[in-house]
Amino acid sequence: MALPNTAIAAEVSALGLNNNDDSGEVVRESIPDSFGRDTPRQTVQGFISALGENDYLLASNYLNLSKSDNPTTAVRQFKQALDAGGRFQPDLQISNAQEGNLTDQLPPSQENVGRIKVGDTSIPLILERVVSQQGEQYWQFSSETLSLVPEVIENTEPTLVSRYSIDSLEGKKLFGYQLADLAAAIIMIVGVFVLTYIVVWLAYHLLRIAYPRVRGVPLPLPNKVILPFTVVVMALMLSEIMVSAGVSVTIREPINRITEIASWLAVTWLLLRVIDAIFTRAVNLSYRKNYTERVSILGLLRKIVKALLLIFAVIVIFGNLGFDLTTGIAALGVGGLALALGAQKTIENLVGSVVVVADSPVRIGDYCKFGDQEGTVIDIGIRSSRVRTLSRTVVTVPNGDFSSMQIENFASRDMFQFLHMLYIKRSADIDEVFKMVGALDKLLKEHELTNQEWNQANILELRQDCYVIQLRAYVNSVDVIEFYGKQDTLLVDILNKVKKYKVEHALPTQQLIVEQGKADDAKENNDQDEALDAIDEASDATEHSDDAPTESPEDASTSEGEPQPKAVKAVRRKTHRKKSRNYTLAKRKFRRVTKNINLSIWNQP
Repeated sequence: MALPNTAIAAEVSALGLNNNDDSGEVVRESIPDSFGRDTPRQTVQGFISALGENDYLLASNYLNLSKSDNPTTAVRQFKQALDAGGRFQPDLQISNAQEGNLTDQLPPSQENVGRIKVGDTSIPLILERVVSQQGEQYWQFSSETLSLVPEVIENTEPTLVSRYSIDSLEGKKLFGYQLADLAAAIIMIVGVFVLTYIVVWLAYHLLRIAYPRVRGVPLPLPNKVILPFTVVVMALMLSEIMVSAGVSVTIREPINRITEIASWLAVTWLLLRVIDAIFTRAVNLSYRKNYTERVSILGLLRKIVKALLLIFAVIVIFGNLGFDLTTGIAALGVGGLALALGAQKTIENLVGSVVVVADSPVRIGDYCKFGDQEGTVIDIGIRSSRVRTLSRTVVTVPNGDFSSMQIENFASRDMFQFLHMLYIKRSADIDEVFKMVGALDKLLKEHELTNQEWNQANILELRQDCYVIQLRAYVNSVDVIEFYGKQDTLLVDILNKVKKYKVEHALPTQQLIVEQGKADDAKENNDQDEALDAIDEASDATEHSDDAPTESPEDASTSEGEPQPKAVKAVRRKTHRKKSRNYTLAKRKFRRVTKNINLSIWNQP
């Protein structure tokens, strides 16, 4: 396939269609190898996979054999030597680049991937880069390594698996593996784990007893470290034990890969526990030595170290699973700009957390006020800080916003202000008031709970109803709870001192004053109304008595036709008096409306 490509490239160059006029070289794209032998790591993994499938013909493609070698025999002998004492390097230590590891002090075309050691005989497992006739390059186990395999086989002895395996299991497979090898591997894993756990458990409890006697403090490591430490020790021992027992390389390598992943998980878990123990001890030491400003820094460092450890563990685990981390890291570099543009707020909060910790406007445990919220800082994280309010709720504030706020830290004050007012009635003698103020001033300056910062008692204000006495002092206290206790004592002493003087405290009152002249006018108007009513009643009675003479027979006829003159006059006089009375009443009402009663209301403090 390379020849047509070369001919086409040469023809294009001859026609002058190549943009690079200065270079007459032909750029040939590398074609992936059909057997996956492009890198040393892929070569080793492909060979182990072919052995696991018992496809010796496929496995022979990973060996640099001569034309005279029998592929099946060569692969079988090589597998026998690997089963007896082959030890491959971990996957992450084998190069996954096409050119291999150029810093291993070997020729560029060679790569060391492990060792076969049986008894006193030891040969290296060397890969060499082969160039085919078509110009393709790939990796194979070197002919030099294969030539030393017969010598190793001569020194091999029957393995433990072959000697103690049941004959009925010979030739049987499960999940593609020999049943005898699979059973032996399971027994070894369980046995090694149990024995290692017992040893680690005993060592931990012995250390827990001996450590306090030597150092005088309890062991800082919790008993939760027993399990991860057991897994780490088991992973280090299991591979060598399976090699010594003669477990087949086809099952040994996958188990080694799994145990290596488990060991990295266990190491990560163990280091997280150790980090917690170290930082907890550092925080307690900071509190003990009153270095409270270090607590926030230690909390942020703990989170950063844990995050870096988890990222490193994820990279290693994915590398053991066969992922190409080089491409992934390159992709992260290319997408870093896009990620930064899409996560501006997250980066802002991360920078804000560094600012909050470095500038230390507040620390964990401080009571502060920020914006319209206030409370006690309980945590300063990588992205946000949490504050517990007086209502016992937790407010989460992004560090980007928190670092730009105006923060009032109440925990940073060195003393508490005592500021109160006394209200004394104006009826008190002024000389008595001056004596009392002088005594209170002396009390504040000489009291055992106050310091010498600013202690003073003075007349602050003269009101129309009271004297306002200001009491100002500063009290040394660790926190507000202690201050409230000292303030109670100070207030009681001040009130006891005030009792010794002839003064009275001004209490809140209300007064209502009505003008006496307006009240008299209202009473006079009521009296006039009553007098007019009496006159009207008397006039009505007189008219009825005058208008009742005995009628003659002549007048009887006229009384039926039209009214008599005297009766008409009486009705007219009565109507006139009512109109005059209504006019007088309306005038009086108008006068009363225009002269409202004045009220004077004020409050005394």
